[in-house]
Amino acid sequence: MTPPAPKTRPSSPAIAGASATGGARRAASTDKREAILEAALDLFVERGFFGTAVPEIAERAGVGAGTIYRYFDSKEALVNEIYREQKTRFGKVALDDFPTNKPTRELFRTLWMRMAKFATEHQRAFVFMELHHHASYLDAESRALEQRMFQLFGGVITGAQARGELKAAPPSLMMGLVMGAFTGVIRKCVEDARALSDADWKLAEQMVWEAIRA
Repeated sequence: MTPPAPKTRPSSPAIAGASATGGARRAASTDKREAILEAALDLFVERGFFGTAVPEIAERAGVGAGTIYRYFDSKEALVNEIYREQKTRFGKVALDDFPTNKPTRELFRTLWMRMAKFATEHQRAFVFMELHHHASYLDAESRALEQRMFQLFGGVITGAQARGELKAAPPSLMMGLVMGAFTGVIRKCVEDARALSDADWKLAEQMVWEAIRA
């Protein structure tokens, strides 16, 4: 004789309601955090870190000033979170599936155009990362991230120099030259409120390549 199937206990409406409420609270919490990050990024770009006060971020985000401290211990913690988030996003756009087995000339062109894509599509983020001076408030985690990216690019440069493809110069000097030229182009675009075409970016890339190639 087959035993009767066990009776399933109906879900408690109270439990189901609590679960739904908990999900809504988590969603609201995420929304508030994202609103704070977006508002802070806007204001840091517009006014700089030292020219931005926490109450101004709260007002732009549509939250109370005290709410910011539920997510971030300080304004410094907030700016470091934005810096790491945007620097990581930049690194993914520039380096994911990077064709390392190609000639250095092609690698440089690919990297330049990927940086151009990021700077064009995420102008606020690029302006914040590269056109603002962060040194005085970056924490150890942010500095470590920056150092890892420096080591990665530095390795590419020294390898190309060993093959006689790039001028002999310290990697930091070479990177400073390339990024200085790139950020200079972006700065001029921001000042003139003008977007560059692909042809403009390719011309700029060619000129910078001529400056660094062996």
